[in-house]
Amino acid sequence: MGRAGPVRAAASGTWQLGDLTVHRIGFGAMRLTQNGEAFAPDAVPSDRGRAVGVLRRAVELGVNHIDTASFYFSRLRSANELISRALAPYPDDLVITTKVGPSRSSSGEFLPHATPAQLRGQVEENLRQLGRDHLDVVNLRIVGTAPIAERFGALADLRDAGLIRHLGLSNVHPHHLAEAQAIAPVVCVQNRYGLGIRPDHDEFLHTCGRLGVAYVPFYSIAGPGGEAGASGAADDEVLAVARAHGAAPAQVRIAWTLHRGPHVLAIPGTGDPDHLAPNVAAGALRLTEDQLATLDSLHHRRGAAGPR
Repeated sequence: MGRAGPVRAAASGTWQLGDLTVHRIGFGAMRLTQNGEAFAPDAVPSDRGRAVGVLRRAVELGVNHIDTASFYFSRLRSANELISRALAPYPDDLVITTKVGPSRSSSGEFLPHATPAQLRGQVEENLRQLGRDHLDVVNLRIVGTAPIAERFGALADLRDAGLIRHLGLSNVHPHHLAEAQAIAPVVCVQNRYGLGIRPDHDEFLHTCGRLGVAYVPFYSIAGPGGEAGASGAADDEVLAVARAHGAAPAQVRIAWTLHRGPHVLAIPGTGDPDHLAPNVAAGALRLTEDQLATLDSLHHRRGAAGPR
């Protein structure tokens, strides 16, 4: 990156989640709890000390936005409890975003969406694990296209009761955002998106920007690999841009995502301390107009066969 010392998260710029200011490069906690594919029942649990060290180093690098969930756990590790162990008492500027809706059994099997009555229990579980008296941002995660008013309304009630500061949505379609905003303000939308992944959501991303809603892609580095992580060789276009900047392909993917708009936030996750600093440094990578045009073309070409 051509700089002395590690690049800090502040180089990525900032965005407001309601009244909370976050750097546009954050950290996703999903991969902290085990080695290998996320949620794989036979995966080896992560090393506790290494996971704690990654979290503490992220904050040292200026990361002040961490994404997590109570269903991020392995046989021996819980992401929320790792966060609490590593970072409590929490820095004043740290924003922790969690999500509710799905849950997992003790064996790791995903369970159906929570009912409105069950959502309070999920919120309280996150509060207990994180050791907090309120949650900064809670995303309602959705599967399918069914109406969400009753469930989002239940979270709005918990916000009014002081257990939640701000509300967001995850894994949603444009009509879900409109439905939720008719009930309570939405500060972020967290969807699967990245270079070559879901170009059909480009317009939704831009709509969020016009509404002042943060768009927070997940799996933006993994691409088609999803929960299994990045795999396979990088495209020639990505490699060429990476070489031009002395960067890694993963950094180019993160940088391209951030260039989609000032309201786009990145939450690359890793349990590997060697990957953390480069991920944060990607927030300082400035792509040229020609490079963006090349990558945009790749995005639409690759996305034609990508996940929907």
